[in-house]
Amino acid sequence: MKKLMFIILAIALTTFFTSCDKETGSGIMKLSLTDAPIDGADVTGVFITINEIQVHNPDNGWMVLDEFEGPETFNLLDLTRGETSLLGSFTLEGGKYTQIRFMLDAPEIGGVKPVNPGCYIQFEDESIQPLFVPSGSQSGFKAVGPFTVPVNGTVEITADFDVRKSVIRTGGFLHRYILRPVIRLVVENQAGRIVGNVTNIPEDKDVVVYAYADGEYTEDEAADPVGEATRFPNAVSSDRADEMGIYHIAFLAEGLYDLVVTSVEDDTFGEVLGIIENVKVESRKTTRQDIDLSLLK
Repeated sequence: MKKLMFIILAIALTTFFTSCDKETGSGIMKLSLTDAPIDGADVTGVFITINEIQVHNPDNGWMVLDEFEGPETFNLLDLTRGETSLLGSFTLEGGKYTQIRFMLDAPEIGGVKPVNPGCYIQFEDESIQPLFVPSGSQSGFKAVGPFTVPVNGTVEITADFDVRKSVIRTGGFLHRYILRPVIRLVVENQAGRIVGNVTNIPEDKDVVVYAYADGEYTEDEAADPVGEATRFPNAVSSDRADEMGIYHIAFLAEGLYDLVVTSVEDDTFGEVLGIIENVKVESRKTTRQDIDLSLLK
């Protein structure tokens, strides 16, 4: 009798724990869009149109976010310095995710120049040029970065669309603008920011501040870019000091950063003015780092 009771208890416990292991639930992913600004001051808008958004789960592969009602158009230059646009709150199965993919309404490279492009760049004189993409409307553009959707909870994700690295002007007489999006995913409650005031800026120059992960900057980063490369390619993010001398670099993961301070004249790179090392960023906090150009080496 005791042996029978033991067997029944063992079966019951096994069934209980197995059912617990298989128990699943859903959570919410709030997805927002932001941008690191473009270097060119003559550019007033970089517009992208998103048709569809997909997420990747290691177990289930790619899944379409049906709750996103595309197409929807955004001016990325309205979303700098910590400004965001909410793409939506999406119900997902709880668990780990690795990537998000954005399907864009954009003309393919080599195709006919569209009259009303879904993705385009706008200049101070209000003229526009289409942004051509390599297979962007077919295979989409992936933003890589692991995150977890908690069961019965919410995770807030920001997709940082770095326009400075993403928009490329081709050479030649009939140049075109190509969009090769560089997107990183940031879990908002794990990110901080660096802000500060730049002083003693020469009247004929502007200042751009680049944030690098500690120890990642080398002199080669400032070299003239070749082909479709960009200057300062490995910077995490950047910002151009405004007319008051204020810069603001948002959505930085917790850690140490080096600030590379550069001069710009008439939208042309000048030189590296100096480097401020070991600037500490903490989650959900603002780090104040003022920069006096007269003290830089």
